[in-house]
Amino acid sequence: MKSLIKFIPIIILGGLIITGTDAILAAPIATIAAVLISVVLDKTKLNDAMSTAMEGAKDAVLPSFVMMLAYALGSIFMATGTGAAAINLFLSIGVNGKSVAVVAFLAACLISVSTGTSWGTFACCLPIFMWLCNIVNGNPGLTYAALAGGAAFGDNIGLISDTTIISSGVQGVKVMDRVRSQIAWSLGCLVLAAIAYFAAGHMMGLGTTSGDASSIFENITPETIAILEEKRPAVITLLEQVESGVSVVMLFPAILIIVMAILKIDTIICIASGIVVASIMGLLLGYVDSVQTIMDLVYGGFADAGAWPVVLMLWVMAMGAVMRSMNAFDVIGKLIVKLSGNVRMLVSWNGVLCLLGNMALSEDISCISAIGPVIKDVVENQVEGSEEDIYRLKLRNALLNDSIGCHCGTMIPWHATCVYYLGLVAAMYPIYSITGRDLAMNFMAIISIVSLFVLTATGWDRFVPGMAMPEEPDVKLKR
Repeated sequence: MKSLIKFIPIIILGGLIITGTDAILAAPIATIAAVLISVVLDKTKLNDAMSTAMEGAKDAVLPSFVMMLAYALGSIFMATGTGAAAINLFLSIGVNGKSVAVVAFLAACLISVSTGTSWGTFACCLPIFMWLCNIVNGNPGLTYAALAGGAAFGDNIGLISDTTIISSGVQGVKVMDRVRSQIAWSLGCLVLAAIAYFAAGHMMGLGTTSGDASSIFENITPETIAILEEKRPAVITLLEQVESGVSVVMLFPAILIIVMAILKIDTIICIASGIVVASIMGLLLGYVDSVQTIMDLVYGGFADAGAWPVVLMLWVMAMGAVMRSMNAFDVIGKLIVKLSGNVRMLVSWNGVLCLLGNMALSEDISCISAIGPVIKDVVENQVEGSEEDIYRLKLRNALLNDSIGCHCGTMIPWHATCVYYLGLVAAMYPIYSITGRDLAMNFMAIISIVSLFVLTATGWDRFVPGMAMPEEPDVKLKR
């Protein structure tokens, strides 16, 4: 019972958000509950519990800087001609309402694999594809979901992705072995998801003709234009540039970010370089009129990021730190062993633990760091088998921990990744509010998570090249 009480903060957080309470209010309430439970159950001193929460909040500092720069990047791309150049490129090849989501998905997959960062990919693609979607009369929710799924794809399989590297390191497996073991499965999920986005675009009855750059403002009501002029004037600039046309050379800042990321340059440096280069080129080519305009755009991006996404991230990461300090998941590890009738079932329960961890800790790296050692310990201490077979089980542990972290993070409303995505959409595409139904259209996440659980539980992974886990009696539970 004591161990179950430690999960009350998660129940509070999820329950409040589901019932419509603002996440900015729900997160502090859940964090306070976690602190109080730590004090009452674990006899932790209140000052120590608060210090733990503050230490957890410190972990949000670096992601917060990335978030602020990403917001600024979106504004700069919209104002300097980079976004307009990309939109005109896609219009020229005939993207329409039915195909915009699948094109957005494939582009995000390519960029995220190349860069290894989902956040950077989303920041780069959002102002381009959401407004392209608007121009060709696509479905904004479907396009958002496609971008989120594509961004997570590369974060999960990219050789330079932080989650790929960390999840592999925690389990003690080589990154290349991990990627080899999942590449056929990942590509299969990509193909199925692309088909799903393509089919959804057709089933929704979206437009089949390419957007006309000369009539962009005919599809936007005067009321919407008034809102954009007040809240997001950079969008008006973007649409005017698409209508009038911009030089294709303005694609260079976006390409530069991708190349720098491939070269394993830090994400903050990549995004900052994109801001600087796009600003200089925009000034030289006359797409922005002054340095002060650039500064205003950057300042506005920073302000939008700090309006609520950064605040929410600080609270949920503080709560996650307190949950870790209480060892809230240790009892779950013991329960997994009791519930497992065989090794395959045990590894499947490891996946469930990863899912619960993501809901509780609300950040993929935190979950990998906290849950990874638990599921590694379960396999090492509860499974008998050769060194090679145990290694293969650890590969699956790493895949479960990383995949569930990357993909679930785009669908859990209070998760740091989802908070970042929703905040960016609110800032860059303020005429549409993402709903739970839109989150559920993330076919890449659904296909990846469901298929991974099914393949792990049933043994059908033996039909996927490189993915098969060892079977009993080669491995067996210790009794």
